[in-house]
Amino acid sequence: MDNNFQPAPVPAPNPAPTPGINTENQPYSHSANTPLQGNQIIPKDALATQKNRSILWIIITIITSLTAVTFIILFIWMYSKWNDASTNIEGQKEAAAAVARSEAIAETERTFEEREKIPYRIFSGPSDLGSLTFEYPKTWDLYTEEDGTNNSSELKAYLNPSGIPPLDARNPIALRVSILNEGFDSYIQRYQSNVEDGKMSLTVAPVGGANANIYRGELEDEFQGFAAIFKIRDKTVVLQTDSLLFEADFNNILASVKYNL
Repeated sequence: MDNNFQPAPVPAPNPAPTPGINTENQPYSHSANTPLQGNQIIPKDALATQKNRSILWIIITIITSLTAVTFIILFIWMYSKWNDASTNIEGQKEAAAAVARSEAIAETERTFEEREKIPYRIFSGPSDLGSLTFEYPKTWDLYTEEDGTNNSSELKAYLNPSGIPPLDARNPIALRVSILNEGFDSYIQRYQSNVEDGKMSLTVAPVGGANANIYRGELEDEFQGFAAIFKIRDKTVVLQTDSLLFEADFNNILASVKYNL
């Protein structure tokens, strides 16, 4: 036997081909179901899908952001309107309360003023001029310019609260009292044109037992007030207030008038 005999080498088995690896220099092919390994190239359709998803996500994010911003703006606007409405309501309540307080104070003052007028004083004219009398508030002052005595055949007196102002066209007087030597029919002619023009209204009502012409509207010197005119014997009596503010007092005075026919 030859001791130098060497067995022939056993050829190594060919390794099994690995999926996805080109072992035979063949063109590369990849199935969509084959997982990517190493430096494999991503197919174009996969890139397009990923890009579409990114764009869709951006669009959803933008829409969500715009919706959120819109809701925030709407909330701020609604809160502002609610706050304005609430403030306005509170302001109206405060204004109404202030008006109510003012009216209550004014009513208290009127009540106090009316109470202070009592007891009324008595105005008395001379007997030669018919003994004209009436009641007037004790808070009014009296100034007699002519009293029908000392050879005077007329009476002129003025009554006004808190003093008698200067007797001119700028100062209204609460009550002017005149007993004149002019006839009734002649005296009322001066009011006729104002009645016809609608500047004055005329009513006839009893005063002291006899009818009197009562005028309301524009008087002499452009005062707005009342004048009651009636006869005592051959005299003409004029009771006049230069302001509509004294209407209640004027009516009370007329209701208390007395004289001798």
